Amino acid sequence: MVHRFSSSGLVVAVLLVAGCQSQQGGMAAREWDKFVSGFVETYFEANPLFAVYQGRHEFDGRFPDWSDAGLQKWTRRLHQLRDSATAFPIDSSDAGRGLERDYLISVTDRNLFWLERADWPHRSPSWYADQIDPNVYLARAYAPLPERMRAYTRWARSLPRALSHMRGNLQTPMPRAYADIGRGRIGGLVSYLQQDVPSVFDSVTDSVKRRDFASANAAAVLALKEMDAWLAAEQKRGTGAYAIGPELFRDMLRSTEMVVIPLDSIEAEGRADLESNLAALRSACREYAPGASIRRCVERMNANKPAGGAVAGARAQLDTLEAFVRSEDIVSIPGRERALVRESPPYQRFNSAYIDIPGPYEKNIPSIYYIAPPDTAWSAAEQAAYVPGVSDLLFTSVHEVWPGHFLNFLHSNRANSKFGQVFVGYAFAEGWAHYTEEMMLEAGLGEGDPEVQIGQLSNALLRNVRYLSAIGLHTKGMTIEESEKMFREQAFQDPGNARQQAARGTYDPAYLNYTMGKLMIQKLREDWTQERGGREAWKQFHDAFLSYGGPPIPLVRRAMLGKESGPVL
Repeated sequence: MVHRFSSSGLVVAVLLVAGCQSQQGGMAAREWDKFVSGFVETYFEANPLFAVYQGRHEFDGRFPDWSDAGLQKWTRRLHQLRDSATAFPIDSSDAGRGLERDYLISVTDRNLFWLERADWPHRSPSWYADQIDPNVYLARAYAPLPERMRAYTRWARSLPRALSHMRGNLQTPMPRAYADIGRGRIGGLVSYLQQDVPSVFDSVTDSVKRRDFASANAAAVLALKEMDAWLAAEQKRGTGAYAIGPELFRDMLRSTEMVVIPLDSIEAEGRADLESNLAALRSACREYAPGASIRRCVERMNANKPAGGAVAGARAQLDTLEAFVRSEDIVSIPGRERALVRESPPYQRFNSAYIDIPGPYEKNIPSIYYIAPPDTAWSAAEQAAYVPGVSDLLFTSVHEVWPGHFLNFLHSNRANSKFGQVFVGYAFAEGWAHYTEEMMLEAGLGEGDPEVQIGQLSNALLRNVRYLSAIGLHTKGMTIEESEKMFREQAFQDPGNARQQAARGTYDPAYLNYTMGKLMIQKLREDWTQERGGREAWKQFHDAFLSYGGPPIPLVRRAMLGKESGPVL
């Protein structure tokens, strides 16, 4: 039975506590803990798809209310929750709960930015596609297969109504790039539901379950096809108006990551990091491929393909990376969870790799590191180029698994605060994963092999160009073609990756968070370890940083360094 914690009840609780400030701090602390618990439950009720991915399977098969009225209701409730949290009296000596309150407010601000200021439910198909993912029922063995089949059937039965709300909400004409990614995600789900899903449940023999599944799945496929056809029509009449503009971009940084820095200064930091990485690449290439151009040098690195393909190559790398993290004592490894490696499903091939990590309410379930094959519509040469070289893939494996996302979530799933376990921010997660690539090289991974360094720099330059493309596409009038050219010429990406990455920048303006997060973590490490032994304090720093869960990095900086913590970049 789920306990509904209404927003009106939260406000009353705050007023009651506010009126009793003379009482002992322990009562206020207990009331705050109840408030946080209630917030999480309220959030799950409104966002059941998110709840399922955290491991709360009483929400299986349920969708949010994506009607316009439902979105407005949730927006109002978020404002009420934020006001309640802001008014809550927390003793100034209770640093942990003070941080948690700021963390909770930041989560409401992030949600309200995308719901209200950016108006993403009315503008971006990706806002829905990011949430419509049935893979948890198929790849995550949290329950016996018949039970997961029943949960998937509920999901499939609910999908047509959710897609109807999606179609009704989206304003048209939409940017062509938004329609493109919508089709890639929705169209990819069609083939996945038709071809892959039935085979997962082949062994279920219950005739009633099979009949219900077949009926619901067929209806879901039909609804997806209709949505794909609608997006195809919008694709043809799509616009080039993808930019959110400088004001909204600054608001995005403030509301979602608590970064309040002039855009010119932010751009300058990213460009400096790009130039530093280009200089390091030129130096490594002089040793690795003397006399060759930088492009030929990078092509040579990428020509060394992993035996058996990228999936097999990544599997072989994980044990080596884990052993390196342990032998160098870089960061603590809690638990014994594992990460598997598989090919990405069709609807998730808009980016080269990602990892699906079970949430804090799951137990003894492996994570899955997915790697996308090349698009079969590309030329043979482009398909071959898309498969990463061994050293390029090595740092993708660092990023996704050891000691990147996978290790990050081993820590966050064990954070002292349940709130910290559930809500891990974009810049924290992607910043940490990207930070670990360079950190592992600094720690000695590859033993100075220039090919390994070029693999790391290839990944770093990709994120540098994302950073500059996000700013350029959304605040400076950059075209998709200019972004694609930058990915080819300054990140030395193959044509397929360059097209994908430039397109992503239009509908994911926050993808500068990889480099921005990395730079903030590097600055924090430098400042925190300065009087704690430098390199000798790295493990202590990493463990402390990861212990917070995943708040905006400026909050972590303040917690680790004190109120006078200095600039974040």
